[in-house]
Amino acid sequence: MTPVTILTGFLGSGKTTLLKRILTEAHGMKIAVIENEFGEENIDNDILVQENAEQIVQMSNGCICCTIRGDLVKALSDLNSQRDAGAIQFDRVVIETTGLANPGPVAQTFFIDDEVADTYRLDAIITLVDAKHGQQQLDQHEVVQRQVGFADRLFITKADLVTPEALGDLKHRLAHMNPRAPQQVVDFGQADLKQIFDLHGFNLNDKLDIDPDFLGADEHAHDHDHGHEHDHSHCDHEHDQCAHAGHGHDHAHAHHDDAIKSFVFRSEKAFDPAKLEDFLGSILQVYGERLLRYKGVLNMRGIDRRVVFQGVHQMMGSDVGAKWQPGETPNTKMVFIGAELPKDIILQGLERCLV
Repeated sequence: MTPVTILTGFLGSGKTTLLKRILTEAHGMKIAVIENEFGEENIDNDILVQENAEQIVQMSNGCICCTIRGDLVKALSDLNSQRDAGAIQFDRVVIETTGLANPGPVAQTFFIDDEVADTYRLDAIITLVDAKHGQQQLDQHEVVQRQVGFADRLFITKADLVTPEALGDLKHRLAHMNPRAPQQVVDFGQADLKQIFDLHGFNLNDKLDIDPDFLGADEHAHDHDHGHEHDHSHCDHEHDQCAHAGHGHDHAHAHHDDAIKSFVFRSEKAFDPAKLEDFLGSILQVYGERLLRYKGVLNMRGIDRRVVFQGVHQMMGSDVGAKWQPGETPNTKMVFIGAELPKDIILQGLERCLV
């Protein structure tokens, strides 16, 4: 299956600069690019095509936000048809969304359309955040919060234009919004391709990355500000105690009442599988559209292996992971990222699903 990377971030965050770097580096990969024609966000034809016509394919399909998702399906289908006919060659796809797009519906495309799902594998969502304007953009535009919430990896750009203190505050806020997305400062698109491709952000695996600072907080405070979800993989479950990560050093940072927030559930007790399935099903039915991303590694009664689950909106999947190792205490760890979620209801409901 052909891996796909979604590149998102608000207007002026540096997506075009990063994409130019990806396309001009001597990495030997053949990359097809689907990008928006949206004012200055569009990449010049001569940069994309250059002398590498075989390597780069440009498809401009207007805005690939939720209202025109069909255009993205058609673009991906056309790309595959051209490849089958021998007209073009590519071994991965990069989708650059307009800075005003919510990446959630774009990601959902890879799980909703059968033809797309059979041909392409969503690898990861990369979100760029402008260090100089990021705080203001997060305050003013919920779509920016959503872009952060859906991210598998966060690239912070233009860090040279702010003080170390301002950069630290931004990193702290982003970690509250999405503690599972590693952060990296990127100068002028100079990012290691290993930090961009083959991240397997939508794969079901036993590894649940949550910012350690986020978890290191006061166990009583469970509120965290998060961005959106983007995981459409299978559901993986992990039990843990209700450790909602508040941060013990919150007093040193300005509080932002973001619509997108995150929280973590942790327990060393096992889940009752039937109770958990019923509860998660009801939560997705009622709050699915507000759930951006969620992922967990679960301790399930009667199963000597980790159960891994993840999802985007109402689409959730799960699978059995590695065995719990000798001497290891089986435990559950789940992270939820969403817009105005009823945290207490979800946490209390999960507690009632424990054995």
